[in-house]
Amino acid sequence: MEQELPIRKIIHVDMDAFYASVAQLDDPSLVGKAIAVGGGGSRGVVSAASYEARKFGVRSAMAGSLAIKLCPHLIFVKSDFDRYREISEKVRKIFFEYSEKVEPLSLDEAYLDVTENKKGNPSATLIAKEIRDKIKARTGLNASAGISINKFIAKVASDINKPNGQKTVPPEDVLDFLEGLDIKKFYGVGKVMKDKMYRHGIYTGADLKGRSFEYLEENFGKSGAYYYNIVRGIHLSEVKAERTRKSLAAERTFSENISSEIFMLERLEQIAEEVERRLKKSKVAGKTVTLKIKYSDFTLQTRSKTLPIYIGNKDLIMETIKELLFQEGMKNSVRLLGISMSNLNNEKKQKIAATEEKKYDVQLRLDF
Repeated sequence: MEQELPIRKIIHVDMDAFYASVAQLDDPSLVGKAIAVGGGGSRGVVSAASYEARKFGVRSAMAGSLAIKLCPHLIFVKSDFDRYREISEKVRKIFFEYSEKVEPLSLDEAYLDVTENKKGNPSATLIAKEIRDKIKARTGLNASAGISINKFIAKVASDINKPNGQKTVPPEDVLDFLEGLDIKKFYGVGKVMKDKMYRHGIYTGADLKGRSFEYLEENFGKSGAYYYNIVRGIHLSEVKAERTRKSLAAERTFSENISSEIFMLERLEQIAEEVERRLKKSKVAGKTVTLKIKYSDFTLQTRSKTLPIYIGNKDLIMETIKELLFQEGMKNSVRLLGISMSNLNNEKKQKIAATEEKKYDVQLRLDF
């Protein structure tokens, strides 16, 4: 039975190399140079890298010692989250000039639903260009954007013409676009899942589409339904301006303080397993992953990221936790670590989740 997809015009806006670009904005002497935000010492970790540094293979979450080997002239700068938040607020104000349906994912990216917008502009492509121009004019920074019929495709599209570009995938191009993508470019397919897909001979969207619903369900569990649907352009998650406060968490206090990220990752793996067990027991999944850190001086810090899909699998949780852990350096040894999942899919109105076992047969008949 065919089913019409809801008609939506979704924009994903992503600031280009945000932390590094802010550093270059505030210190013009750094413009055009290879810089890394983070620590360059023996235990330092790169939080972000400028595009000039990325050309040498420098990436976020990379050890500072390795980064300097790859790029000997690399310049390290300290992170400044107060400044990042200040600019992020300016950018979000621009978003709300166009729509009340704004879903921030982090300080440097967000979804907007402009199907019905405050400007009365029927072109999501033109709106994205206006937003990017305003961001440049008001902050001095560049942003890229993806525009399409749902959040998943918009997210993938925003990476296509980076930096300082945008990509529109209209309804009539959705299937060809997805089929031509390397599977590793599918949002939600991390390194572990990519390797598993490769082992099954799935290298592109076309390969994925060629597998039956039953095959994907048998080999990838409940996530099989998600993969079956997204490669057909089906992702029904709406842009949510409000978040549920319900959450599920697990944490550990250590008998001895920990100062090594390697040991922290080992403990976090165990905590993530417990979170996965509790999510399964409660039959829920979450979009917002939060890392809780209590230092030896008893100061408390939390770092969060909201994903475009619901997750409950330990490996997917850990991919985000690693990103959060290396987001900035540790200011002291650690006595407690915790992981929480919030923005859960336990509301009755949220019936479409990444783990839902349902197959859709849908025709893309949308005016964009």
